[in-house]
Amino acid sequence: MAKVGIFFGSDTGKTRKVAKMIHEALASDAVAAPVNINKASIDDLLAFDALILGTPTLGTGQLPGLDADCQGESWAEFVPELESADLAGKTVALFGLGDQQSYPDDFVSAMGELYDLVTGAGAEVVGFWPNSGYEFNDSTALDGDDFVGLALDQDNQSDLTADRVATWVASIKPALGL
Repeated sequence: MAKVGIFFGSDTGKTRKVAKMIHEALASDAVAAPVNINKASIDDLLAFDALILGTPTLGTGQLPGLDADCQGESWAEFVPELESADLAGKTVALFGLGDQQSYPDDFVSAMGELYDLVTGAGAEVVGFWPNSGYEFNDSTALDGDDFVGLALDQDNQSDLTADRVATWVASIKPALGL
């Protein structure tokens, strides 16, 4: 059975809460407790066979940390480590939070940035998610008609989160080796 690590960046705690929901839904001894990326090193990520990575989207589609309000809580500060990492042979599933009403032109776009980083480092990404059921204008996290990972809107569709997480987790378990 593969060892799976869950890492997240968070600015309000919503992404941490979802990471915990995913951890509970996986219910496996092979899945480590979620870790905030600001407390992790690239070696921590490389210690796992598979990864689940989550991020909120800020402002105009940014990873947390690209503005002064989120220093120390960010994926953005971790980007240089990801850019130089070798993730070949790693399976990665992504989840992203966004606000499709307030930021319809960049809904979950930070997840698209993570996708570019991990695929650029050689990882195989699993867990694409359909874009139906959302109302937004654009997202860099789209690949055709699917998001590159689980898209969640805790501001406007929090009532759908538990079902979306359960469905997504069930779909990624085989690919993660669980």
